[in-house]
Amino acid sequence: MAELTAVLASTHHPFYYKATTSPEDQRPPYAADWQRKVEAYRETLTAAEPDILVMVGADHFHQLWLDNYPQFLIGKQETYDATFYNEEREFGIPKYTLAGDIELSRYMHEELLGKDFDFSVSHELKIDHSIICPIITVRPDADLPIVPIYTNIFVPPLPSPRRFYAVGRAIREIIDSFPSDKKVAAIGTGHLSLELGGPRQFGEHGPDPLFDADAIEWLSTGNIDAILDNVTHESMAGAGNATHGFMDLLLMMGIAGPGVHADYVDHLDLFHTREMYMTWYPNKTQEQLDAAARAAATANASTGPIYASDPAWEKFRVTQEQA
Repeated sequence: MAELTAVLASTHHPFYYKATTSPEDQRPPYAADWQRKVEAYRETLTAAEPDILVMVGADHFHQLWLDNYPQFLIGKQETYDATFYNEEREFGIPKYTLAGDIELSRYMHEELLGKDFDFSVSHELKIDHSIICPIITVRPDADLPIVPIYTNIFVPPLPSPRRFYAVGRAIREIIDSFPSDKKVAAIGTGHLSLELGGPRQFGEHGPDPLFDADAIEWLSTGNIDAILDNVTHESMAGAGNATHGFMDLLLMMGIAGPGVHADYVDHLDLFHTREMYMTWYPNKTQEQLDAAARAAATANASTGPIYASDPAWEKFRVTQEQA
């Protein structure tokens, strides 16, 4: 059977590539710290030595639109073109061609249907920045075949948080049963609190830092009960109008498993949003744990959960109480 060697969940900021490849005098002041953290995080995937990447993201109205936006979709192709024109123009993201893994795509699609998850399928899927951004950050050589999965985090009515988690659990079971000797890593990106086009978009930090604090604790401790008790479509909208991307991170926690503590956790306050980077090793090896420890030392990150009670969040709690 295949071996799931790593599960990665992170935010996807489309300006990372431009911020860290521009001439020195054109980089934003936080670029060096951002790059240091991302390159450290990259080592947590490298240590997993994957042969295939299962990639979870969402189409940002590039190929899917209001008239045809499936709740869940899987690609089934030999190759995938990546990066749309506006992503090149606005974010400086280059074009890519990514290899696909037809065998795992076909197996996963059939098994998901057998588990009562009615996935759509695409043979003409083009990849946008929700998947190409993590390729850039954790596998910049783009040298591994992918199985892309798109979810609906934009077009109401949305699937529930519980459904996203259940999809993650099903994907885990399917990877574990895949008749292959290959190593698989699952990588998914979404959002913490996020405001796009609204009044909180350009604040000094993300629109709801206390949601971010809770979210990072819930994810890094595998506390699915707390998430399902506290996270609804309404509460996510209250944290920021684009916060529903959190459900893709919840899906990744489903792949990692309930009650499982993350082996690497990092986050970065990046002006109007908080970036987050998390890795679980389902079959921990000493080499993987050592790599996570080295990465954490470089990035000032954690090799275990980060809790909402951490003093680092206190300033936001005081600000909220004063308001």
